Amino acid sequence: MSYTMAVSWLEQRGVKLEAIAEIVYKLQKPYNALLELEQCLDSVKSVLHKREVQYTLMTGIAMDMMAERKQWPEPLQSMLEADESLYGVDETLALGITSMFGMIGLTSFGYLDKNKLGILGQLNNDDSGIHVFLDDLVAGLAAAASARIAHQDPNAIKYDKVDS
Repeated sequence: MSYTMAVSWLEQRGVKLEAIAEIVYKLQKPYNALLELEQCLDSVKSVLHKREVQYTLMTGIAMDMMAERKQWPEPLQSMLEADESLYGVDETLALGITSMFGMIGLTSFGYLDKNKLGILGQLNNDDSGIHVFLDDLVAGLAAAASARIAHQDPNAIKYDKVDS
């Protein structure tokens, strides 16, 4: 039930899983010539099946919704409305998702946070709502799904020999 609810909340905020999968594809295709978009979508779904990811997404989305309804005390309300650059709680929440998948997830998140690929740029530039948390959470989900693919790549170089 939580998976379905998390997907529904994402979709209500204008984010489809396919849009996240496209980001994953852009991140991993240079490292995996055989990668297909469907694999990226499967990875997004797999990450999203983790209960802690679902809860993190719903918490962040709820906080954006509260900001839209002006339910935060000052100065937090003003900071969220302005998407204050030094307010890092949104990134901190998203890092909870990426941390499950190691440094690849972390570095991919940093890249996405700066470059705003695909739906991330749309969310960041959408003046019709507040997406302070959502854009970072979607970046975190994409980064985690990307790292998951990297970790499972059977063609990754393995160092099985041990020097004697």
